[in-house]
Amino acid sequence: MSKEILVIDDNPDIRYLICNILKEKNFNIRSAANYDQAVLEINKKIPDLAIIDIKLDKADKDGIDLLKIIMQKKSSVPVIMISGHATVKIALESIRLGAYEFIEKGASFSTDKLLNYVNRALETANLKKEKDLIENKLFHSFDLIGSSPSIIKIKKTIEKLSGTESRVLITGPTGSGKELVARKIHKHSHRRKEAFVVINAAALKENIYEKELFGQEFEDGTISFGVLDRANKGTLLIDEVSEMPMDTQANILRVLIDQKFKRINGKSDVNVNIRIISSTSKNLLEEISTGNFREDLYHRLNVVPIELNHLTARTEDIPELINYFKKKLSEINGVQEIDIDTKNDELYTYNWPGNVRELRNLIERVTILSANESKENINKLINDILINKSNTESNLNIKSSFSSTLKEARKQFEKEYLITQLKKNQGNISKTAEFIGMERSALHRKIKELGIKGIN
Repeated sequence: MSKEILVIDDNPDIRYLICNILKEKNFNIRSAANYDQAVLEINKKIPDLAIIDIKLDKADKDGIDLLKIIMQKKSSVPVIMISGHATVKIALESIRLGAYEFIEKGASFSTDKLLNYVNRALETANLKKEKDLIENKLFHSFDLIGSSPSIIKIKKTIEKLSGTESRVLITGPTGSGKELVARKIHKHSHRRKEAFVVINAAALKENIYEKELFGQEFEDGTISFGVLDRANKGTLLIDEVSEMPMDTQANILRVLIDQKFKRINGKSDVNVNIRIISSTSKNLLEEISTGNFREDLYHRLNVVPIELNHLTARTEDIPELINYFKKKLSEINGVQEIDIDTKNDELYTYNWPGNVRELRNLIERVTILSANESKENINKLINDILINKSNTESNLNIKSSFSSTLKEARKQFEKEYLITQLKKNQGNISKTAEFIGMERSALHRKIKELGIKGIN
């Protein structure tokens, strides 16, 4: 089915030209010659894409006002703003309000450029729709669940941050919920009505960091806006911040100090007002000691630290997480809520390498596969999945140990044995020490020696 595009321009020649270009490419076209007509067309039906001239017939209303109307009705609709008189300031304002792109009329305006922007905007909208569906399952419809001391502390910290602009550094293992915490901080802040933008430093190729962050200006006057432009007045999460190249770290530090930056090939500074939250699964102090991370940037980012524990360090939250996930995931997937035995020993002895995310994925998998099954069969399936995963991991460790020295293999066995015993005792050092026949102080030393983390 062809996409529908609404063209709004009070110049009949420009409006006719744009409509004909798009009709030739088999788009369904509606048009409006003035502000009032445009409002009627928008209220009649939201298009798949809108092209709006900034200067219209009304003295007190313009294309920016129409952009606001569309964003209020459906913020996922891509809008391309056009003008022959607008300044860079107006172009930036339209982008901040949600416009996909800004095109200047005049010598640089061309059919190819217009079609390129239209196709890219529609493709981006489709990708964003798919991404939003995924994020809805991962973040937006989920809450920060748990009553363990560490989770209660994090919830209280988020509340305290609600009235501040402090930078936050979130640390924790993969899958522990770092992005969820960042979104909760944004949602409870004064910036909650502005953009929340995520850049994953680990997913970017080194040669495109600068372009993704700072954007680029071209000789024809067009601008490719980076995440700093798009996050202006809102919140930017730099995920896996330790993966940024050292040069980029220096540039980000400059932005934090000056609240301004230059785009690639840009001639002037761009002022921004952004709250930066960063997250990492690595120990940044270790990264600093090995020369992989700037100490001055670390201190700028680490104003308020939030640490998420491994799921095995807060096993008391597992029943609450399971009950929450099974209800939510049955709603999302449109199936009956399943009955799970939250006292199942396998749930507490499994090492959860993927943390809360892995638990959520397990519940979703079982929810889909075990609709209308008995509680006994559901828990048998859970046990089969977890035991199979544990056996696979153990086999990999055994194979790995054959290529190790006897000393290394013994150390690996000791580490796995202690982790298992600590999990069985929910991280209680005294109970674990008593069970294995070791002095409490000696066990503490052994845990430190073997580098066992995430166990209280």
